[in-house]
Amino acid sequence: MLHIKSIPAFNDNYIWLIENSDHRCAVVDPGDAAPVLSYLTEHELTLEAILITHHHHDHIGGVAELVHQYPNVNVVGPTQEPIPTVTHPVQGGDQIELFDERFMILDLPGHTLGHIGYIGDSKLFCGDVLFSAGCGRVFEGTMEQMFTSLSKLQALPGETEIYCAHEYTASNVAFAMAVEPDNEQLQIYRDEVIRLRAQGQSTLPTTLRREKWINPFLRTDAPSVMKSVANRTQQSDPLAIFTALREWKNEF
Repeated sequence: MLHIKSIPAFNDNYIWLIENSDHRCAVVDPGDAAPVLSYLTEHELTLEAILITHHHHDHIGGVAELVHQYPNVNVVGPTQEPIPTVTHPVQGGDQIELFDERFMILDLPGHTLGHIGYIGDSKLFCGDVLFSAGCGRVFEGTMEQMFTSLSKLQALPGETEIYCAHEYTASNVAFAMAVEPDNEQLQIYRDEVIRLRAQGQSTLPTTLRREKWINPFLRTDAPSVMKSVANRTQQSDPLAIFTALREWKNEF
């Protein structure tokens, strides 16, 4: 049984810590080493692996220092991206063993060209591809790549827990409400998010089932979403709807 803890970093990053029952652990996307090292010391944990989803600095900035402190650590990362500290390059279709659980690697290009995700134990670590009520910006890839990556995630089981790398939920919900003001599930979620953030609590993880109800980027075939972007695109296919949504969000 894996236990997941969040280690906040920077303004809104989460470094996810995956712990097993005998004080060994892994971290996902450690953009900063300091909060990780203090957590490991405080809880007397040994770092065995680092999982990287993509090369942006707020996801890998702490890796070199963690490797310095734990020279035997296994650094897993995308084959397709230039990350000098990676010891175990992986790509979609590969599998890794993590504390007796098997994690599958998914290729999720769009935000960056070589972005990957890790799925195992009904948990998805998806970096900056899927957020609660939102999705990542398309920086290096194409809209089509990002749409395909989200479609791949949408096919996972509904109970999958989504561990994304940023606390962007409140601003994403504000955009989702602009897209679907009459979505009752979204209204309920908005109130819950406001309450959690007011108490200084995380809104993550979310579940895929919930995201299918409230996340406009996973609802490109919903009539209410299509209607909202009708003035932004002449086309009605899901990719055109997604592209119109993402461009709207960029300026929101």
